[in-house]
Amino acid sequence: MDTARLLRAAGIGSGDEVVISAFDGPGIAEAVLGLGARPVFADIDPYTYNLDVAHVASVVGPGTAAVVVGHRFGRPAPLGAVRELGERYGLLVLEHHEAGAERIVPTARAEGARYLDARLRGVVPPRGGAEHKYLRYVARVPGNGRPDRDAFVRAARAKGINCRIPVPTPLHRLPGFRRDVCLPATEDAVAETLALPLGDGLPKRELQRLVAVCNALGGVVRLPVRS
Repeated sequence: MDTARLLRAAGIGSGDEVVISAFDGPGIAEAVLGLGARPVFADIDPYTYNLDVAHVASVVGPGTAAVVVGHRFGRPAPLGAVRELGERYGLLVLEHHEAGAERIVPTARAEGARYLDARLRGVVPPRGGAEHKYLRYVARVPGNGRPDRDAFVRAARAKGINCRIPVPTPLHRLPGFRRDVCLPATEDAVAETLALPLGDGLPKRELQRLVAVCNALGGVVRLPVRS
């Protein structure tokens, strides 16, 4: 059952507030609005890109009825902590799985991720973890904001690397969802992240080419040296 149906089945509707991440596509927010409820945006953990539980707690109010928890890019969210929060405030906690998560081969992707983690210097690799499924391999291009990351993406694409920007604009700055909220970790992630190609069983030569291009371009956009 999808998130909208679960929310509807739980009786979420007009006057209710549902806490979600702004570092995502519009699907969940649209589902909430479609029920007559109001999406409330919470900030993310800067390393996992999942909801920051402490910030979720700070935005819970009298009208809050539910929290939707996603496992961003295949990294497990802190469900236990969110459920404890839900019990404390009497909130429904719904788990959302990204499209395609059930079709990936975690072992193959983890092997590719380990290869990239050990060799990438042109970008900052994601923090791993035994349970990370690497639905997407999301690295960061820190620097002076969007121009550095965007220039990196354009240059990498010109060299045949199919990298993508995971979230071009956070939900709280999109028409229809606009909110005057302070979400610094979300804003930084929007400005700095890019998803590098990491399919099931990606040939080693493709991984080698990816590393070579990223490491060469890292000097062009003046990335800070990793410690």
